[in-house]
Amino acid sequence: MSQNVTPYKDSGLGKKEQVAQMFDTISGNYDGLNRVISFGIDVKWRKKVLNLVAAKNPNTILDIATGTGDLAILMAQTSAREIIGADISEGMMEVGRKKVIDKDLDGRVQLVYGDSEKLPFADAYFDAITVAFGIRNFETLEKGLAEILRVLKPGGIFVILETSVPVKFPFKQGYKIYSKYLLPLIGRVFSKDREAYAYLSESASVFPHGETLNNILRKIGFIEVKNMPQTMGVATIYTASKQ
Repeated sequence: MSQNVTPYKDSGLGKKEQVAQMFDTISGNYDGLNRVISFGIDVKWRKKVLNLVAAKNPNTILDIATGTGDLAILMAQTSAREIIGADISEGMMEVGRKKVIDKDLDGRVQLVYGDSEKLPFADAYFDAITVAFGIRNFETLEKGLAEILRVLKPGGIFVILETSVPVKFPFKQGYKIYSKYLLPLIGRVFSKDREAYAYLSESASVFPHGETLNNILRKIGFIEVKNMPQTMGVATIYTASKQ
């Protein structure tokens, strides 16, 4: 599983520390590169997540692995009174906090340090929890998911947006070429951290997706688990709830 993929294998640090370090390094140009790498389609995917969450009329929302806060900021379009984005990269959140202030949302959206495996929140606190392109960076997937289940209210909604691997020809073959060669190349050209985008590519290719991830969610205790492939399967939206 992806939790065994580390961005800097010779650093001597654990995955959690390596991921935080990596995202601190690339935080300044992360948003721009994200648009380039996904050809801007990631904006459409996030809006679908927004619609799924907004339909539940949540009062409290937690966005885990919030990064620069794109999804947390988008959640301000819901009726939620409290929106928290949590991440282990202070560099990414510093970029996000500036965006929150620029959009005059500092009264509703808060970005805080939060480890997915030790979330600093009470049991059953959130009506909705989201993770966009971050769940594959959890050091231990099952621990992170168990923590999410703990802080989600019964009947609440959990939504994951994550990359996945297309299974149909020719998208499967095209995705392999793109992720193996083009994605690391873009990272080398536009980022000072070459290894970061090699890691992002590798972690995406080995992360469990589709029914495999559905079954992991069910094993943890989530109910009403569904997955919805996006754009020929290059990303997938998962939804789940808590009994």
